[in-house]
Amino acid sequence: MRLAHLHIPGITSFTTVSKIQQSLALGHLAHKKAISLPSTKQSVLHSSISPSPAANSPPNTPPDPAIITFTPNPVYTTGRRDLPPSNTSSPFDPQPSGELSLPPSLEPIRSLLAGDANHQPVAEYHPTLRGGQTTYHGPGQLVAYTILDLRRLGLSPRCHIRLLENSVIDVLAEYGVRGFVTEDPGVWVGSDNTNNKGNNNDNNNKDTSTAKKITAVGVHLRRHISSYGIGLNVTQEPMWFFKQIVACGLEGREATSLEGQGVQPAKLQMDDVANKFVSAFVNRLRTDFAAEGREGVDEVYKIGLEDLIALEKESGSTYTDQLSS
Repeated sequence: MRLAHLHIPGITSFTTVSKIQQSLALGHLAHKKAISLPSTKQSVLHSSISPSPAANSPPNTPPDPAIITFTPNPVYTTGRRDLPPSNTSSPFDPQPSGELSLPPSLEPIRSLLAGDANHQPVAEYHPTLRGGQTTYHGPGQLVAYTILDLRRLGLSPRCHIRLLENSVIDVLAEYGVRGFVTEDPGVWVGSDNTNNKGNNNDNNNKDTSTAKKITAVGVHLRRHISSYGIGLNVTQEPMWFFKQIVACGLEGREATSLEGQGVQPAKLQMDDVANKFVSAFVNRLRTDFAAEGREGVDEVYKIGLEDLIALEKESGSTYTDQLSS
């Protein structure tokens, strides 16, 4: 199969990318529904925005898996374990209420999110369906969302998480930084900046109590279709925002970044980091999960906003206009 990589340069609206992700996931779900219907009703296959299989693919081939890489405007998000009260107004509601409903974890920084008479909000808040609790995304960070059919790839939910974590660890290694996993979610590095020695996957004799978190991981699954993914801190710009919250519910644990681990900013171009992540993801998929009977990724191809615009003409969507303006 082929994998589509959509990299959106610059700073992007979190809401817009969420809608793109939702549409891609719905394309996979529509396919699952369509193949269970009589052939005369399978036009639903073409009713959603979704990267199309190669032209020579057999009929009813599923949509290609996709990875979206981007950097959003400053935004705090919560997962299913840290949702606000039930009267929350979602940003997607046609008529959201004027009162911003926040979970307890974000109440201490309400002024940063809602603003006041003298100050504009400095960040947005978005509840999501991913796993996990409260985290931050924004400038200086690479966010990567994977929209995959885990069954088609032969992955269990746990294997999917480990694939994401190990892909990040491989990216860190390319910058001379040693990453590892602990009993807590995400990818971590040592607190002493001596991260460029040893095996990246060897956690023996490492004191994880002082480790710093460099990447958050949180996903959502619906009928084995994945969404959301990882947030990798590239520069130190997100650190102030992390200090305002208890990220992922882990009291007393600090965040860090590639820059914070000694990588020179000149080496940290966001599109390069994005390409490294996609390459690491595909390589890990090929090496760690290759098995007889499993369908693998043979090719990675890039799609752009112009491709989504062309696809949206078929579906009637209009949200990519927000990215083009």
